[in-house]
Amino acid sequence: MKAKILDFSMGYMNGGKQRLLLEFDGDITELYEDLKDKDVNVELKQYRKKRSANANAYAWVLIGKIAENQQLSPEEVYKETIQNIPGVYSVVCCKEEAAEKFRQGWSAKGIGWQTEELDSKLEGCKNIVVWYGSSVYDTKQMSALIDKLIQDCKALGIPTDTPEEIERMKALWH
Repeated sequence: MKAKILDFSMGYMNGGKQRLLLEFDGDITELYEDLKDKDVNVELKQYRKKRSANANAYAWVLIGKIAENQQLSPEEVYKETIQNIPGVYSVVCCKEEAAEKFRQGWSAKGIGWQTEELDSKLEGCKNIVVWYGSSVYDTKQMSALIDKLIQDCKALGIPTDTPEEIERMKALWH
C-alpha cells in the first residue's frame, strides 16, 4: 500500500525508541484494529508505480519483432530477455524433496515466472533461482526490460520507435 513518511522522532520519554509517522492513501482501519498493540514486521521501500499497459504492449511488439527475426517463439524471447534484467529474480533455498513442487507452483504463475535449480552448500537443500514475470514489474524494471529489447532489436537491425518517442512513452509511465 502506498504511504508517505510525514515525521520522524526519537524521544527520551520512551527509552530513546524511534517513531515514524506515516500517512496512508487507503483505509487501514481494519488492519489497525487487527494489529493494534501487537509486534509486527515492517518493510519500507520507495514506492514505484506498476508498469503500464502501454509499456507491456510495446514490449510485446518488440518481442514479436525479435522472435520473427530469429525464428523463435515470442515466449522464448520473453523468457530469455527476463533473465537478463537486473533485480527481477531471487534465490530461494528449499529442501530437496520440496524443490520440484515449489518450481512447478512458481512456474504456474505465468510465462515469465521461471526457475533454475542449483546445488546448495546445505545438505539436503537446493537453491532455486526464481525470476518474476513482467506483470509485477515497477516502472524502473519495465523500462530496463524495454531498453534491453530495444538494444537487442538494434543489434539485429530491427527498427524501433525513435529515442524521442521512447522517452516520451517512458515519461508517461512515470
